[in-house]
Amino acid sequence: MFIGEYSYSIDSKGRLAVPKKFRSALLKGAVITRGLDSCLFLYTKKEWEEIARKLSSLPMSQKNTRAFSRLMLAGAMDVSLDKQGRITIPEYLRTYAGIVKSSVIAGLYSRLEIWDEKKWSTYKAETEKQSEEIAEQLSELGV
Repeated sequence: MFIGEYSYSIDSKGRLAVPKKFRSALLKGAVITRGLDSCLFLYTKKEWEEIARKLSSLPMSQKNTRAFSRLMLAGAMDVSLDKQGRITIPEYLRTYAGIVKSSVIAGLYSRLEIWDEKKWSTYKAETEKQSEEIAEQLSELGV
């Protein structure tokens, strides 16, 4: 289970340290891909296989299904931890998320999200302002 919020710098080669408490879950491999809201999603290999299976089973005849599958699957890249517990984020994904130096890794139970630090701060501030409205909408879903 991934939870929490962590700040890290990314180096000029695109290497980003993964919080120590999450490293053991990623030892068998991981997949990084384009996420939503201008962030990146990082999944364990096992979790990614489940997501990819679900995406590949969606009907190709629907335009939005094709678009979302392309976003997630075509943008995906296998990554592994180096000896210092870092992953290398490909340049095209860093560009997509606007990550240059400072980043935030947010644990969201079954995945990690990797954000540019400024984008994360902006997103979080906007979301916190709307927290009551969001909570009310989620109550309709049984949360």
